[in-house]
Amino acid sequence: MMWQAKKPETPAKTAAAKATPAKPAAAAAKATDAAKAAPAGGADAKAIAAIEKAGGSVRPVAQEDPRVDVSFYLQGAAIKDEQIAPVAQLKNVLSVHLGRTSVTDAGLVYLKGLTDLTSLHLEGTKITDKGLVHLKDLKKLTYLNIYNTAVTDAGLEHLKGLTALKSLYVWQTKVTEEGIKKLKAALPQVDIVKGW
Repeated sequence: MMWQAKKPETPAKTAAAKATPAKPAAAAAKATDAAKAAPAGGADAKAIAAIEKAGGSVRPVAQEDPRVDVSFYLQGAAIKDEQIAPVAQLKNVLSVHLGRTSVTDAGLVYLKGLTDLTSLHLEGTKITDKGLVHLKDLKKLTYLNIYNTAVTDAGLEHLKGLTALKSLYVWQTKVTEEGIKKLKAALPQVDIVKGW
């Protein structure tokens, strides 16, 4: 048998092959991925614009993942409660970094609806026991940093229902060994870093 060269395809055949519709399941998956990767619209877009105008950032957790991380960390004391208000309008917020800002108890009200939140940095803020009540429904929260705040044992009482909590940083607060012991009794899985 002799080797024969393959006939080149005609332009009409090539165009027809390219025009073959994708399988419905594959097309649906691509549409879903495109929607996830598309820029936020509506309320999310307005909230992101306001956060960025204040100096914060909103970044995707990963490519093709609708969840986001919100950070005001590098803006410091210039960030007050009103600047973080737009965070309440976002969906799919995985983490919020407010460390070393001037956020107070009043500002934490903007976080209470972020039920997918897993990580929250409040170190060096102006929060007290009163503000922690706004965190009680964040049932997916696994990490909380309240280092260098005015939180006391009374504030830890508001955290007892956070059954997913794994890491809590309380050094340079007014939390005592007794308060830690009570929280550990309610949440035995939590690692409480006290720094002493």
